[in-house]
Amino acid sequence: DRRRQFKTSKLRWRASSGSRRALGWIPFKKGSAKWVNGQVRFAGHYFRVWDSYDLADYEFRAGSFVQDARGRWYFSVSVEYQPNATPSRKAVGVDLGLKDTATCSDGAKLEAGRFYRGLEDALGKAQRANKPHRVQAIHAKIRNRRKDAIHKFTTHLAERYGVIFVGDVSSAKLVKTKMAKSVLDAGWHQLKTQLKYKAIARSGVFEEVNEAYSTQVCSCCGA
Repeated sequence: DRRRQFKTSKLRWRASSGSRRALGWIPFKKGSAKWVNGQVRFAGHYFRVWDSYDLADYEFRAGSFVQDARGRWYFSVSVEYQPNATPSRKAVGVDLGLKDTATCSDGAKLEAGRFYRGLEDALGKAQRANKPHRVQAIHAKIRNRRKDAIHKFTTHLAERYGVIFVGDVSSAKLVKTKMAKSVLDAGWHQLKTQLKYKAIARSGVFEEVNEAYSTQVCSCCGA
């Protein structure tokens, strides 16, 4: 059926080489992987990991061993976790932009890091020199810097406020304009995703709202 659908005699579900090669992925069920003597035991083998989450304190459920584009392997597993609820019920509004990635109603700001712009020249040199490993390393550095800045900002908001409102600005629409490079560099979608799951994990409220007229002062009540 699939060969007829794609009109080919040979399907490529997982290519092992070339530019379209599939990254490594080894899934496992609950009970297959265990934490033993500071290592992960799976299928009779022991794997050393960088234990940044104190894995000995959790019971492993289903998960997988996954490979990234740089060839590094990660142990990804779901566990039971009981987060602490945010004691505050104060609300905050977040306005997304390009000059500042995010501006809060309390005056706090996440300044635009220009992560891609800052390494754009180095990335171009590596691409012209045909150094794929160097290109992957630069892309990873850009991604990690952006993720670190957004994580710190969103964690601060989720711990301080119980109700978070974010404007419904669309990255998918703006990437089709001349601002595409700046929009992608800002990481709005990642910021909203992190705010959502961190707010929910702390028994808070997260909501995207229509930001039309949201920055104007009401002539009646002054809000």
